[in-house]
Amino acid sequence: MKLISNWTLQAHIQVHLKAIAVISATAIALAGCSSAAPTASTATPSTSAPAAANSTKDGQSDKKEPVTIEYWQYAFAAKVDLVNDLIKEFQAKNPHITVKHTNFPYDQYNEKVATLVPAGKGPDIINLYYGWIPKYVSSGYLQPLPSNGFSEADLKKDFFPVVEAGKIDGKYWAVPTAVRTLALYYNKELFEKAKLDPNKPPANWEELIDYAKKLTEKDAKGQFITEGITWQPNSQIHHWYRDALIYQAGGQDTTPDYKKYLWNASPAGLEAFKFVMDIPLVHKVGTRDFYETDINAFKTGHAGITIDGSNVLGGIKKDAPNLKFGTAPLPSYKNKATQSSYWANGITKGVEGKKLEAATEFLKFLTSKEVQEKWVDKVGELPAKKEVALQDKYAKDPLLGAFIQQLPDAHAHFFVDETAEKDNFVEATDRVLLKNENIQTVFDDLVKKNQKLYDDYWSKKK
Repeated sequence: MKLISNWTLQAHIQVHLKAIAVISATAIALAGCSSAAPTASTATPSTSAPAAANSTKDGQSDKKEPVTIEYWQYAFAAKVDLVNDLIKEFQAKNPHITVKHTNFPYDQYNEKVATLVPAGKGPDIINLYYGWIPKYVSSGYLQPLPSNGFSEADLKKDFFPVVEAGKIDGKYWAVPTAVRTLALYYNKELFEKAKLDPNKPPANWEELIDYAKKLTEKDAKGQFITEGITWQPNSQIHHWYRDALIYQAGGQDTTPDYKKYLWNASPAGLEAFKFVMDIPLVHKVGTRDFYETDINAFKTGHAGITIDGSNVLGGIKKDAPNLKFGTAPLPSYKNKATQSSYWANGITKGVEGKKLEAATEFLKFLTSKEVQEKWVDKVGELPAKKEVALQDKYAKDPLLGAFIQQLPDAHAHFFVDETAEKDNFVEATDRVLLKNENIQTVFDDLVKKNQKLYDDYWSKKK
């Protein structure tokens, strides 16, 4: 599929990319927990010289005072390995700074933050999901980014508009290292087996269903051997629906002030929901829990098509190095649209003096062009800086290009409770699929439940 030019893409991004401002994707546990030393694995920092000498104008040696800072992120193998390597590189360039790297399992992360950061026992720099930023700010976990290292002018100039998600009350509190969008993955060998052109993935809703039918294979008992398209509501399906399909059908997710759900404000919401439900019910080309997860079904060659982010590219290459697959923009309908999200880094409240200076230097290093390029290669997430992402080697990359091409059409839902909103969606699909309830009734109930979450959240902000 033809990619638009770098200059055109950059212009489109500046005009069309929806500035992301979202609330917690995962409820932050505020209840107390043990303040004992973390049980998760902690990367041991490399040992560096305690001081470095710089020459001053009068020729005198100016010794920098040794300082140690701590960096937290959740336990994602590719990221942990990369950050360990980056710390060694950073310390070699800044021998007076030692960086301690600590990581926790995802489901423990916010609990550790809520307990240790207020007590002054947490990190100096923290990696956090973009949807958590408002909650972290209101809870007093973060301080504004230092203007001497991250001025508003530079942030707006250097980064894609997603950086605005980190701006609250006129101040920037976190900066992204990489971003994600959803795209279509397809198995080229299964395409050939189904007599489909492996160089022509489906471009619209109609083609997607047609291809999925041809890719589907079942045994004599009607059980799936190969899914045409994966269908797991609690995985990427709910993101695909709210941030892509609704917009593609001509609708909107929420009002601009994020106070009201608009899924039922036009026929688009129900049309998109019906499209999702028709995959297992009417077309019978996908089912839930097939090979446990969507990506596992795809990696093992038991799914012709799946919807996922660029962050799974590394896992596919590692776990299924011989899999012949391609990526493409999400099939569209009336409009083009995809889902976007990202992880950011911020400096915790109370960090000051030499530690703040060192934390600022490390954060500048993590957002540098060189590090973002390594992030793409090792993790698979897209660069957050325009000068990096718009390079031909990424924009025209046969796998990454599909994700970058969609940045101008990316949307991100305003989560007040990602778990509850996702569970509501999954429950709705179960009611239609397993209980055969009326889809209009179920859809109306879904919107009401999610709207109540919004109402409850905003009522507490008054």
